[in-house]
Amino acid sequence: MSEGSEDEGSVNQVGASGPAGAGGEPGGGALGRVVVIGTGLIGTSIALAVRERGAEVLLADRDPAALAMAVELGAGEPLPDGALDRPADLAVLAVPPAAVAVGLLDAQKRGLAAAYTDVASVKRLPLEQAAELGCDLSAFVPGHPLAGSERSGPSAARADLFLGRPWALCATPRTAPEAVAAVTALARDCGAMPVTVDAAEHDRAVALVSHAPHVVSAAVAARLTGADDVALGLSGQGVRDVTRIAAGDPRLWIGILSANAASVADVLEAVATDLAVAASLLRDGSEEAARHVADLLLRGNAGRSRIPGKHGGDASAYATVQVVIPDRPGELAMIFQAAGIAGVNIEDVTIEHSPGRPLGVLEISVVPGEAERLATELRGRGWSVPG
Repeated sequence: MSEGSEDEGSVNQVGASGPAGAGGEPGGGALGRVVVIGTGLIGTSIALAVRERGAEVLLADRDPAALAMAVELGAGEPLPDGALDRPADLAVLAVPPAAVAVGLLDAQKRGLAAAYTDVASVKRLPLEQAAELGCDLSAFVPGHPLAGSERSGPSAARADLFLGRPWALCATPRTAPEAVAAVTALARDCGAMPVTVDAAEHDRAVALVSHAPHVVSAAVAARLTGADDVALGLSGQGVRDVTRIAAGDPRLWIGILSANAASVADVLEAVATDLAVAASLLRDGSEEAARHVADLLLRGNAGRSRIPGKHGGDASAYATVQVVIPDRPGELAMIFQAAGIAGVNIEDVTIEHSPGRPLGVLEISVVPGEAERLATELRGRGWSVPG
């Protein structure tokens, strides 16, 4: 099983930009041959991305069906048994945190590559385990592409999964510059932004921005298991937004949470304290209690505003244009075409479906100064635009 993630973060960009290994392949990629061990969402997406850049990709997975699917998707060819005719420039371990160290030791014993990396969303534990097993840490750069999906498996893979996303590199003082250059080249070939961060700092960060939020999302979604038809019939976009990531594979996530348990527990305890205090205040029912609950909501506003916006820059305040959209083929494409004709760039889009009716409300986020121009264009083409 390979590991996918749902992470976002902001750390310092790597200064290194040099290529690794044999460059000059068709497509302009820096890596000539790459081995990918683990053909789930992340591993197959990496393979597809570097294949587009001209690299030769050799794939391995303990699940023959996953491997066959990745090969059929064009991600590469199966890794042959035994020694290779020549080592790859880089081997990528796209496996859960608990399997990284053993996988690294096996790959290094086989001499699969000149450099090695992984994609697990926890960094400190695999690094410590690799040191205990006697792996060659000079050739190993712990890595973590901060991209993913609530879906898993090779069928969910996309070559563009990493475009514009941070890719954490957690090199140690023992790591050779050539290995760092190789993994930096991998991140760049996948369209990601390589960043440097200490392994322990990385784990604390992802506990806050990814791992604990997943547990909180699951806790909210778990309340729905006992919900009656009335409650479910009243569910809207808010509960869908909060619970979206709860659809992730529990087997994958228990491995992630176990490997980063202390940091995740710290965040969950802090969140639980806020929630317990809010519950107590709401039961109190006084105006003073309501003001304290409002303080939590205001702190939530402030925290939300600190999440980096488009292209990793400051968060932007967009205007929202709402469009009533019939549920029929081609409707979205025509709206997007109308936005293009109006010269309006769509920054984000969501759809609120109307239960029991063949229509929904499309919410289009645009730069505030362009909202009225887009609304006028859409109304002129027959769409209902409230406001």
